[in-house]
Amino acid sequence: MSDRTRGHSYDDDDLTLEDEIVARARIHARTVVQGEAYDLPVDRSALEWTTSARARRRAGACRWDPDREVATIVLSRRAYERYDWPEFAEVVRHELVHAWEFQQFGDSGHGPRFRERAERVDAPRHCRAFADPRYVLRCLEGDCDWRAERHRASQPVKAPDRYRCGACGGSYEVEHVESGHTWTTAGGYGGARAMLGNDW
Repeated sequence: MSDRTRGHSYDDDDLTLEDEIVARARIHARTVVQGEAYDLPVDRSALEWTTSARARRRAGACRWDPDREVATIVLSRRAYERYDWPEFAEVVRHELVHAWEFQQFGDSGHGPRFRERAERVDAPRHCRAFADPRYVLRCLEGDCDWRAERHRASQPVKAPDRYRCGACGGSYEVEHVESGHTWTTAGGYGGARAMLGNDW
């Protein structure tokens, strides 16, 4: 939070959307850390908050500075604008569980320890991406409904013939969501990209 929101006087007109996001998140965090419904032993004095206007997929993140032993929760402005408050509050709780893990163990992930603690505070194991995917991967086997979403042109997007379906091991196709073009090979990816040109 900026200095002007840390107890300094300011007019309501001075508040930004970032100030609102951080203020609401901090208030909610108090109920999670000390509340009757939740009791997550996070050291709030070793917790910092900030926002990101650039994040396009992740609604939140938690960064750990081991030298200072401080966890910084980063909340996405775009996610705050797109989610209703109950869903955004879940993001706050999810990141608080990461902060707790960092403070207690020096690392954090989405494994059993995280899962168990997230369940206690009614937080999702993974937060929903708030942006539509750029690519969708779909299994081509008739009885398999495996599907995966991607936001970047990763290797499984660029060369699907080198990879397999995550459920049945069959082949899959990739769809460029905006145009509807699909491909199943590296050559198909190159062809679709060339055909779409500036619309890629």
